[in-house]
Amino acid sequence: MTDNPWYHFNRRRVATFIVVMVSMALTLVNCAKRGSPTGGPMDSLPPVFVKSTPPNFTTNFEGDEIRIYFDEYVKLKDLRKQLIISPPIINRVISPQGSASKYIEIKIQDTLAANTTYVFNFGLSIVDNNEGNPFPSFKYVMSTGDYIDSLTVSGTIVDAILDKPDNFVTVMLYEADSTYTDSTIYNKPPLYVTNTLDSLNTFELDYLKPGTYALVALKDEDANYTFQPKKDKVAFIEDFVTVPTDSSYTLKLFSETPAYKASRPKHAAEGKIAFGISGYIDSIAINLLTNVGNNYETTITKKGEDTLYYWYKPRVSLDSLVFNISAPGYSDTLQARIRKPKLDSLAFSSKYRNAVLLDKPYRILSNIPIDTINKSLITVVKDSVEIPFTYSLQDNGTSLDIDFEKEEKASYSIKALPNAITDFFGQQNDTLFYKANTKEFSDYGDIELTLKNANNFPYIIQLMDKSDEVIETQYSLQETVFNFKLLKPGSYKIRLIEDSNNNRVFDSGNYLQKKQPEVIINFPGEIDVRPSWFAKETFELLPKKTKVKDTIQE
Repeated sequence: MTDNPWYHFNRRRVATFIVVMVSMALTLVNCAKRGSPTGGPMDSLPPVFVKSTPPNFTTNFEGDEIRIYFDEYVKLKDLRKQLIISPPIINRVISPQGSASKYIEIKIQDTLAANTTYVFNFGLSIVDNNEGNPFPSFKYVMSTGDYIDSLTVSGTIVDAILDKPDNFVTVMLYEADSTYTDSTIYNKPPLYVTNTLDSLNTFELDYLKPGTYALVALKDEDANYTFQPKKDKVAFIEDFVTVPTDSSYTLKLFSETPAYKASRPKHAAEGKIAFGISGYIDSIAINLLTNVGNNYETTITKKGEDTLYYWYKPRVSLDSLVFNISAPGYSDTLQARIRKPKLDSLAFSSKYRNAVLLDKPYRILSNIPIDTINKSLITVVKDSVEIPFTYSLQDNGTSLDIDFEKEEKASYSIKALPNAITDFFGQQNDTLFYKANTKEFSDYGDIELTLKNANNFPYIIQLMDKSDEVIETQYSLQETVFNFKLLKPGSYKIRLIEDSNNNRVFDSGNYLQKKQPEVIINFPGEIDVRPSWFAKETFELLPKKTKVKDTIQE
């Protein structure tokens, strides 16, 4: 140890510096924790409204700024979805955005309508700064006239197809004055608006003035208060609503079937032209207008619900082909530019990855329509022994069904030798080999469904899995008992469609035509199927009174 006095002086200075720095650090930590102390109870109380300027329910409002004060710092969360202003005020600035404040400020940049009550419904957007506790459904109400309007319109939102409606459905009232037409909802915002938000299927439009209105609901994907048919679901009441009213209204939300339209065709491969389609694809007809000679052959297949393939042979020595595309109420002439693409190679795949069902044929899928089958070059073998089979072509030749008698817990092999299958262009297969296994009957379950009080035939009966994929469809002209056999274990749903126009498909609604979708009635709850399980269910349909009551049955 040295006796140098500067050494001891410097050591004391360093020690003092360390003590000061540690003290400052502890002070900063304590300051940082102030307001959210560890070990204490978590704040679960929402902010408390203190006052607003002008006061809530102010009349003869003439300003352009509103402030709403709270007892603590608040933030605005998910404001775009949660805040509903009725009538809509498109141009406004609302703060705070991202930061916290003890007040919310609204700056109005639109000209307000005279003698009108405005409602700012904040939903669940106002939360405290510390724990995010919401101040639910706070409304600021003011009027540009002498009084606050006080009438209401209420009701329920249901979905035309699903047993549970969408959330955040916008419900709107349009004043049925001299400027209103059926096309108004496509380009103008409503007079009054509300939203079901994220948890309710009921709605209430409040602080309304007396009058006659059109009642419309939208799943408004762009949040612009106008109907965009390609994006939005819509619901409407056919007749005008007169306010005041003590009626409760049911709005059935649906997606319109797209209007018939074919996009410009594309020469996708040699002898193959693709048409993009909107509308009900099975009603579309494609006819060639170009003169191509007498030995010209064609066939048409579909991919999904939005593409048609036009297959043709032989190759044409033309720059283009002209087609007429037609459907009910639609006709168009389109030109396909002819290029020199390669011919698609013939390829096959199996529909089944696991066990084949005991009551269904084995299905082989082809990427090109199949023209002919040489059955002598195909074998089905069980335990080294060939067994008899039949075959059929489905889906305009793009599916080959091979059917044979199946036994439980057995293995089968299906073999197609070269040249067994010839496609539309004359291409033939190489050797194909598939394995097909079956399970025991006891691995599956059955459902027997009996309809009670059924009187709106015909019905389309659809069995769906828990993800709403249709597993099986049956059709009834008068039958009331339906059997769904050999079902894999799981949960299933059933729905009935009242096929009012007898075309065996569900027909959606159309707003401009004032056409409601066909009635769908969902079986309440799910049906559980287990191995060796026989579920016997009764579907009791309520007597029909009105269209509204039918919808509520869902």
